[in-house]
Parts: sequence; C-alpha cells; structure tokens
Amino acid sequence: MRGSEAGGPAAGTRRTTRIHVVSDVHGNTEALARAGDGADALICLGDLVLFLDYADHSRGIFPDLFGKENASRIVALRTARRYEEARAFGRELWAGRDRNTEIIGAVRRQYAELFAAFPTPTYATYGNVDVPRLWPEYVLPGTTVLDGERVEIGGRVFGFVGGGLRTPMNTPYEISDEEYAAKVEALGPVDVLCSHIPPEVPELTYDTVARRFERGSTALLEAIRTTRPRYALFGHVHQPLVRRMRIGDTECVNVGHFASTGTPWALTW
Repeated sequence: MRGSEAGGPAAGTRRTTRIHVVSDVHGNTEALARAGDGADALICLGDLVLFLDYADHSRGIFPDLFGKENASRIVALRTARRYEEARAFGRELWAGRDRNTEIIGAVRRQYAELFAAFPTPTYATYGNVDVPRLWPEYVLPGTTVLDGERVEIGGRVFGFVGGGLRTPMNTPYEISDEEYAAKVEALGPVDVLCSHIPPEVPELTYDTVARRFERGSTALLEAIRTTRPRYALFGHVHQPLVRRMRIGDTECVNVGHFASTGTPWALTW
C-alpha cells in the first residue's frame, strides 16, 4: 500500500485518495499480492476461487481432480449450454468419491494462500463461486468483509453487495432475486456501489467470448437510477460487450477479469 507522506500534507493542500479495485481473482495469488501497490486501500469484488479455467483447462480444482481432458469436455458442454449433459458427466466422474470433502479441501487450500496475499487495508465481498461460510476461518486483520453493508473510505461511502443470482450453473453463492434485492435496499444511498455482478443492462451482461448473457441484477439497476451513486463497480462478466457506460449520473464500470489481466482498476479523488 502507499505509505503516508512524511509530516502529512502541506497546509491548505488536499491529499489524493487512490483505491484499487479487483474482481474475479480466480486463483491469481501472485498478482493479488501486488494489487494494492501505490493505493490507500484495495477492494475485492469476489470470485477468489478457481474451480475451472475456461481459457486454460489445466488450471483449477476440477482438472487437479480429474485431468485436463475431462476439464475440456465439461467446458465444451457448458459452453454449448448442454447443462444437463454436463451435470450427468460430472455425476459420472464423482461416482464413488466424496465430492463435498474433496472440493472444500481444495477451496480451503486456495483460500489460505489468497487471504494471506491481501494487503492492508482490504475491503472484500463474495463472488458467486465463493463459499462464504469458510471466509471467517481465513480473514486476517486488515481485511474487512462486507455484504449488504457500507463503509467510509477517504470520505466517500462505499456499499457492498456480494454473491450472484440463481443460474443453471448452480455455483456456490447464488441467492434469490428477493434476497439480493433486500441487500441492495439495505445499503441506502452511497457514493460508490460495489457488487460482484453487474446491473441488468444487456451491454454490461453479455460475454463476447462465452456468447451468452450472464445474470445481472434489476435491483442494482433500480438503485443506480434512484440513488444515483457516483460509481457502480462490478465484475463477473469476463469479456463484456461494454466495459464502461453511464446510467444517468452514475459511471458503471466492469473493473476487469483480474485472473487474466493481473491489473487492478484505479479510482482516485
């Protein structure tokens, strides 16, 4: 993180605040350890876990357990939206094995490394592939976890909404539209609205490589229209049709697929 200036700022001057924002870390521990360099704080919008890398089928929990060839097959089925076939293939692979124990064990190993890489201070919320019940075991001093909660950073109010909405993918932290909307409503007006998934806008939810619309939130969109935060920051869509657009007074920004770029998005004021 950026060190404080010796003796503090000169009289009559205002110190610039710089925040780095990442999302969709998916196991990129090495880049995560550098993500706070030069910033006053790091914000992480979730998806720490790497279950399966759709670009490199040798990386992640799934290929570690079942090999690259099987990983490539399940990616092909999911990409073709043949979800029932993908689930049937998964059941075949898991036959005779303790799925929950093996996956949670692998997630724990990733979390141990990832949470240790967070700089101080970090403000984090959950992604749809995260396992919230495990986070308290790995959060270290200096990291604050927020979900449906607000925090002030550098004089601005940031609101955080974690997780995703229900999909055929059935990832670990998917919740109902009603539960998600309640978390958004609990925030009230904020300067910066932080979430894992985007607002429900076609240009922001369409993935140009997967060639499908990911789920966005109508509750987030409504909050943007009614409370008019300065920024709405999110991730989830790895290759969006549009990375940045304005809705009324709000600048909506997909902060990027950190697992592939290794570069945080910077917010300064």
